[in-house]
Amino acid sequence: MTKFLCASAVALSVMTGSALAAGETGSSALDNPEKMAPFYTDKDMKTLKSEADFKAAWEALTKEDRDSMMKDCSGKTIAADHDNFCKMTKQLGGAN
Repeated sequence: MTKFLCASAVALSVMTGSALAAGETGSSALDNPEKMAPFYTDKDMKTLKSEADFKAAWEALTKEDRDSMMKDCSGKTIAADHDNFCKMTKQLGGAN
């Protein structure tokens, strides 16, 4: 019985850790390279496109994606990781 309880505790611990890790990585649309690539000039996504090209890419997104990105930019940690992108979206005022 003790072995069963210990094995169950270990299994629960492993599953909980995996679930938490999965929730932290890629949970933001801003961490999705496929969605973010149109806003950058390079594949490393370090240099934003011009304001006009950025706006065109922004307007090409669905309303749901724009809303999700604006929400993500309102979080301090995510906004800090994507500072220039978030500044540009705020400058556009969430333009539709």
